[in-house]
Amino acid sequence: MNGILLIDKPAGWTSHDVCARLRGALHERRIGHSGTLDPMATGLLVVFVGRATRAVQFAETHDKTYLTSLRPGVVTDTQDSTGTVLSSVPCAVTQAQLETVLPRFLGEIGQIPPMYSAIKRGGQKLCDVARRGGAVELQPRPIHVDRINVLGRDGADWRLEVACGKGTYVRTLCHDIGQALGCGACMSALRRTKAGPFCVEQAYSVEQVLQAAAEDRAEALLLPVDVLFSEEPALTYDAEQTRRCRNGQELPAGAPDGRYRAYAPDGSFLALVQAENGRVRTIKSFYEV
Repeated sequence: MNGILLIDKPAGWTSHDVCARLRGALHERRIGHSGTLDPMATGLLVVFVGRATRAVQFAETHDKTYLTSLRPGVVTDTQDSTGTVLSSVPCAVTQAQLETVLPRFLGEIGQIPPMYSAIKRGGQKLCDVARRGGAVELQPRPIHVDRINVLGRDGADWRLEVACGKGTYVRTLCHDIGQALGCGACMSALRRTKAGPFCVEQAYSVEQVLQAAAEDRAEALLLPVDVLFSEEPALTYDAEQTRRCRNGQELPAGAPDGRYRAYAPDGSFLALVQAENGRVRTIKSFYEV
């Protein structure tokens, strides 16, 4: 079983929990994911099954879109509503006030990652250090935020749509927006709606996948791994070229320099390849061994 499985992650589950459950249901140990979601978050988790796990590295760089809720006036140690409240003040933020500060967080900006995160320093996860009461001096990391749209209010919370690049912590974004507002804020909800070419409307619940697995039809839920590279042009190899590709050999380039999807004569996806200086080499192979 090989391919990409789009999951609508439920609240309360870690991304690891989802993969562990799927390993048992699909009887496949090679299962991984791109773009970790915190337990409180819901939405799109892109899961890779079987030999498709070799493609995880290419999905990690995908831009993502989230629906989030910002709660003004509340600051927590985790920067979201699951953490310990550090301060809470009455704060009536208007949409005009919010939209005045949001441009500061667009484009290429520096973001200091939260202590409660899986980032490692000195071989230790920051969240483990934080739980022991420790602290680490962190430097801002470059991130890119394409847009932040104000969608309206939900009680005292403001609902936002955030489109951003790799490495962006939306809860830190909410925290920093609160600092800019002068009253503090935390994230009270998060749902991922898009990741690269995928959207949550394509995703299945964990229960749907478990039911499909019990009925021996789970494989029909998988997307082929080459959809991940759909923007790259395709090359079709003949039998001899296919043999050489499977043996890890370079081939003469019959195409301009660039990345390509390479296929066998029967249409099966072989590899992501790079044509350069008259030669074609394999970047990553996906054929069955």
